[in-house]
Amino acid sequence: MNSNFRPNNGRKSKFCRYLHKHLIMKKTALLLIVSAFILLLQQKANAQSYNYAGGLKFSGYENGISGKYFLNENTALEGVLGFRKHGMVLTGLYEIHQTAFNVADLKFYYGFGAHLGSVGSGYYQRYGSDDEYYNSSSILLGADGVLGLEYVIPQSPIAISVDLNPRLELARGPFFDLAPGLGIKYTFK
Repeated sequence: MNSNFRPNNGRKSKFCRYLHKHLIMKKTALLLIVSAFILLLQQKANAQSYNYAGGLKFSGYENGISGKYFLNENTALEGVLGFRKHGMVLTGLYEIHQTAFNVADLKFYYGFGAHLGSVGSGYYQRYGSDDEYYNSSSILLGADGVLGLEYVIPQSPIAISVDLNPRLELARGPFFDLAPGLGIKYTFK
């Protein structure tokens, strides 16, 4: 038998406690987002091709779930709960939508917002710059922009979007970064 082996006698390792804490935080954040989305669905509809949408967002920074709510025909709020290696980020955006190329189901949108999140230690890819190494947990805080196109597939509840997401990171920077994004959402009238 290996004499270097020492069981932990029932004590949780530091890593296990850290992992457990992170999983609880992710589950709590997901529950809050889903609850807020359900509350938005219960509000009265307006004259947009859709009023609410929920789906997935894939970007250069994080991949996660997204929800969009139209305040009126041309103005929307979008929230993204994104997960990245060793962390997560909550992004909120104010967006203005306009018909693109005279196609009713194709919208051009642009807007601005902010993000707040945290990351653990490790290497992180930055677009347009060298990768960065975080040697400890860090807070992410900054300003965001969005510029994109969204297409609602006729006679279906599916919307697909492509966009560019400029980001100004203030807590870990300051530095400017730009990444592409792809979204797919289920729409509600």
